[in-house]
Amino acid sequence: MPDLILLRHGESQWNLENRFTGWIDVPLSSRGEAEARAAGQKLRGRRIDKVYTSVLVRATETARIALEAAGIGPVPIVRDAALNERMYGDLQGMNKAEAVARFGADQVKLWRRSYEVRPPGGESLADTAARVLPYFERCILPDLRAGKNVLVVAHGNSLRALVMHLDGLTREQVLQLEIPTGVPLLYEMAADGTVLGKRYL
Repeated sequence: MPDLILLRHGESQWNLENRFTGWIDVPLSSRGEAEARAAGQKLRGRRIDKVYTSVLVRATETARIALEAAGIGPVPIVRDAALNERMYGDLQGMNKAEAVARFGADQVKLWRRSYEVRPPGGESLADTAARVLPYFERCILPDLRAGKNVLVVAHGNSLRALVMHLDGLTREQVLQLEIPTGVPLLYEMAADGTVLGKRYL
C-alpha cells in the first residue's frame, strides 16, 4: 500500500506578519525552519520515493529541511507551479487587519473562506482546485498506483483543494478545513488510488 504524505510548509515570514502571501516568494521564519525540522523527525524511518513541491521557496525549503532532518535522500524532487498557493491578487502583501479595515470584515471573510468568490485580481479556492487536481491525477496518482510513496510539500489552499478531493468534502465542509503548518498528514492508499486511512504524524 503506497503512502501519500501531505505537508504544509513551515511558517513563513509573512505568516508571522499576518500578511496575504499568495504567489509572493517569502522565506520561512525561524519558527518555520524549526517546524520543517520537526516534520522531518516525524518522517524518520519512512521510505519516500518521490517528492513534489510548489515552486515557491517556503515549500522547497520546507522539503529540503524536512528530508535532511529525516535522513532521506537523495530522492527525485519535482517542482511545479500547479501546487502553488492560491493567488491572492491585489491582497498580496497586505496585512490581514489592514484588509479588514479597508474592505470590511465580512468582505475579507468572503474572499478568504468562500469556495468560488475571488479576491480582486486573484483566485478562488475553486480556481486553485482547478489546477491542483488535474496535476494530481496526471502526475502524482500514477506514482501512487505504481507503488511509490510520495511526499507533497505545498500550501494551505493547494492542500485544502487536494484534501477536499481525497476526503470527498463538500464545498461547505472544506471552508472549515484548517491544515496546520509543518505537520505531516499521512494517507494510506490502495493500489487503485482510493484512500484506506489517514492520520497526522
